[in-house]
Amino acid sequence: MEQNRIHIKNMVCPRCIAAVEMVLKKLNLNFIEIDLGTVVLDGSLTEGETQKLKIDLEEVGFELLNDKRSQLIEQVKSEIIKIVHYQEQAIQAGNLTDHLQKTIGHSYASLSKLFSEFEGKTIEKYLILQKIEKAKELLFYEELSISEIAYQLNYSSSQHFSRQFKSVTGLTPTEFGKNKKAGRHSINEI
Repeated sequence: MEQNRIHIKNMVCPRCIAAVEMVLKKLNLNFIEIDLGTVVLDGSLTEGETQKLKIDLEEVGFELLNDKRSQLIEQVKSEIIKIVHYQEQAIQAGNLTDHLQKTIGHSYASLSKLFSEFEGKTIEKYLILQKIEKAKELLFYEELSISEIAYQLNYSSSQHFSRQFKSVTGLTPTEFGKNKKAGRHSINEI
């Protein structure tokens, strides 16, 4: 049987994977693998199955992506989210280019151009915003020092982290930690 890869927008966490898995099981659709932003189905979908899947995914906050460009953008976002929020070992900044090319199978230049066109920000800016959002989460829980957060998020120093944090949020990490109402954003809102 042939495999069919589908792309889904707004899958940003393990709970999202579980929610999509429930939708697939409810529709009796066999799948081989589910990851952030993608599902590998065991076989093709009929037009009716595709339509029902689209509706059921939208009911739980996801979107089935059919446009190739949207799929590529979502793949870039999913890879960055995985790197920043879910991987123990951070990828060095220079290696992000290689990582995206390898996992997505397109040149970084073409991905970067497409991403900037559609998102209005560069891949690098999106990475920074995700890192700052992760830093906000870590500051909120008060379990790590600023130096430990900087190290975990692969900053060269706590000073570099603090400067970047302030340039994005308007607050230093210490000020943010004291004022938890300063605001966090959902990963998929970035």
